[in-house]
Amino acid sequence: KIKLPKKTARRYPAYELYLYGEGNYAEENKNLLLTGIPVLFLPGNAGSYKQVRSLGSIALRKAEGIDFKYHFNFFSVNFNEELVALYGGSLQRQTKFVHECIKVILKLYKDREFAPTSVAIIGHSMGGLVARALLTLKNFKPELINLLITQATPHVAPVMPLDKYLTDFYTAVNNHWILKAQELRNLTTLSVAGGFRDYQVRSGLTFLPRLSQHDSALSVVSSAVPRAWASTDHLSIVWCKELILATIRAFFDLIDENTRQITEDPKKRMSVLNHHFVRHPAKIFEENPEVFTELIGTFMWITVKASKWTYSVYNDSDGKYFTFPLASHRKSYSHVYCENSMLDTGSWIYGCINSNSSMCLEATDLSWGAELLPTTKVVILKLQDYPSLSHIVIQVPPAVGNKYTLGCEFLKEDSRTVQLPVTHLFSFGLSSSKILLNSTGLLYNVQLQHFNQIYQAFKIYVESHCQSLKERKPSVYRLHIPWSHEDSIIVAKVPSLTEISAKLHSAQPQSDSRVPQLNIYSSSDCQYEVILKTSLLQVLGQIIRFHAGALPVYIVSNILLAYGGQLSTLRSTGLCSDFSLELVRTAKPYKVEPLISVVVFLQGFNWFREIWESLSLPEVDAAVLSSQDAWFPLVSLILFLFGTGVAYWSGVFFSTSLRLFSSVWLLLIRPPVLQKDKLITPRRLCGILSLALVSWTTCGAFAVFIIYLQYLFKVLKRNILNFIHTVKPQNSTDSVPESTQALSNSTAIAEAVNSLEMHVTILNLFTWIVLLNLPSLVYWLKNLRYSVRLDPDPCRSTAVIIIGILEILMNSSTTEVKSSKLLKIAAKVPLPLSVAMLAFGRLHLYRVPHFVTFSLLLHVLCCVV
Repeated sequence: KIKLPKKTARRYPAYELYLYGEGNYAEENKNLLLTGIPVLFLPGNAGSYKQVRSLGSIALRKAEGIDFKYHFNFFSVNFNEELVALYGGSLQRQTKFVHECIKVILKLYKDREFAPTSVAIIGHSMGGLVARALLTLKNFKPELINLLITQATPHVAPVMPLDKYLTDFYTAVNNHWILKAQELRNLTTLSVAGGFRDYQVRSGLTFLPRLSQHDSALSVVSSAVPRAWASTDHLSIVWCKELILATIRAFFDLIDENTRQITEDPKKRMSVLNHHFVRHPAKIFEENPEVFTELIGTFMWITVKASKWTYSVYNDSDGKYFTFPLASHRKSYSHVYCENSMLDTGSWIYGCINSNSSMCLEATDLSWGAELLPTTKVVILKLQDYPSLSHIVIQVPPAVGNKYTLGCEFLKEDSRTVQLPVTHLFSFGLSSSKILLNSTGLLYNVQLQHFNQIYQAFKIYVESHCQSLKERKPSVYRLHIPWSHEDSIIVAKVPSLTEISAKLHSAQPQSDSRVPQLNIYSSSDCQYEVILKTSLLQVLGQIIRFHAGALPVYIVSNILLAYGGQLSTLRSTGLCSDFSLELVRTAKPYKVEPLISVVVFLQGFNWFREIWESLSLPEVDAAVLSSQDAWFPLVSLILFLFGTGVAYWSGVFFSTSLRLFSSVWLLLIRPPVLQKDKLITPRRLCGILSLALVSWTTCGAFAVFIIYLQYLFKVLKRNILNFIHTVKPQNSTDSVPESTQALSNSTAIAEAVNSLEMHVTILNLFTWIVLLNLPSLVYWLKNLRYSVRLDPDPCRSTAVIIIGILEILMNSSTTEVKSSKLLKIAAKVPLPLSVAMLAFGRLHLYRVPHFVTFSLLLHVLCCVV
């Protein structure tokens, strides 16, 4: 633990700074006489500062391997495992604390020979966003950070926008990075996403903004990272060994030998990151590799004139140079493709510039243009780009105890590129697209036509057939998405049937006309059949991946429509209908969706947009999603139907639970007495004021939760009394005729049933308000030892209103509401509120309680007026 200045420790009592170490290294650095390169790790939502261990440990092993010529000091911040992805009130506080930590870290190196002037930062999840937010601080110097690597950080928008502080923080950070892009050119940023296994943060949210002038930012998905080629879940991205190795190798390649710190050259930083995270040539990184080289060694020179060549090496004691003259192939072919299954880091392919009759005297190293794949390294050269080359030379060094294969072929690009139109979304997997690759080449490119939207999802089956049963190298299938680094790679035995999932993390930009490809690095003498089908299950998976966060809005919207229907039925018939029946009657998508679609359409016109902005109305969320290419056709209808189903079963759950608890109560405790009283009494007024005080001095969500429990208890008592009256009617008295008594009893029971139905619906609505406010309550409880008052509190003012509303509603009955002059308005308002909720609440979940509160406020007025 690093001791912080007293002022900092007092201002941020919940936060701490640590230095990671192990073994002798930890003992040597206890006195904090540090000489390495500082790296700061920032954990994410509910993350631990101990997650730095994987990075620190592997970096230490690599430093030991070079006798500590260079080494890194890994620091980590303890954010007390705060839920910052759900409560945004502490993000600004965390950002300011990190700024203080950077100053403390750099002070530790003061007066050292190679003292650093900046810190590299690795941020996991929301920690990456906090790192980006540093640049928005007024007194922060951008030169304090030179490298930022984020792991599974949602840069574009919050996963669940549960409070205004969270969305405002995102807006401030993203706007600053766009407006100040020129100033950020010296900061190199890498964002690594987890891919489809990360169910918490979809990879589309991790892509940094595409800015033409901001060429120092790079976004990749872990499935496309060389030597990793795997998707990770949200937590394992921190300790995935392949990714950690790529990160640490990049760190060591970034060191400037003169300063012994991370290089100040932004171009070198980007080239190192591209080398390790985008395209690895199977060579150790060199900043300025030698262009020309002499092919030395007493190797045998062999000329190959065939257009296709394969060679197997096993225990060869003599080295060989295979030369391929280009003059005879330039007219017939456009490209040359070569592959080598020896995965060492040596040069292996050259272009001959100067040669005599028997050997090449001077050559250029073409190995830097190669690309590493899981089982081979490949290079594709366009002959037109190399007019000065006379030969291609393949070097085969002595291979004692090694077995590997090489292959080269000259090809026409058109003959190896085939087009496969994808099946329509509404084919539901019943139809398929097929293509048969009869050629015996080493490489095929299957272009997937019209595959450019995020709602498309397919299953691709690749079946390989071979002419002979001899042992073959495995095939490599790569799904290449040209507009973002989100490729996925699969290695398959030959012959075999392989299933590949094809879906996108980001839609094709309008300015990009390139087509996704399935690259097949094949075995020779094999035939490949490619079959593509729409996968309905994966299409639904894409809907959930991109829009599950908006589901609470659709659920509450459905409940609100049913609630409005109950008020309408109460006004027309005097009876409150069952919630489930009313939901089926009123929850119709055509009542809600068309109006939103019309508004989104009209916002495309300048005159309408000007009127809209003059009314100070926020932008419709569906329009924002469309601009981000994250909106599907019919997705709103599907989500609405999902919401209807959840609302229906939540209503059934509430009714069943109430009956069950009522039965248990009657078995264990004597029946309660529910007295008919005035809506507002001095005692209730005191209760309202007490809870309002609790809300204002502690946490709004806590006060809301208390009033929710009170309301639940009251509804439970009503249900028990209703149960008693239904099962065991009161005995008639002598003074009242039996018919009058029976009528009175039936009226009372009907009234009790009506009131109970209404209260169950209100309770259902209110449950969702409590759930949406729950994160701030959990945050407050976790930090109670540091502060009694939650500051800032996203629901403090709303809580005071809700407390007043529910204190009155829990003692109300449908008798007062039926006779109200405002009932007509109260019954019609839920429909426009549902429309407004879907229009403005999908990307702003914190707005949902406001719409519900307004509807319940009208209900309270109906009880009074």
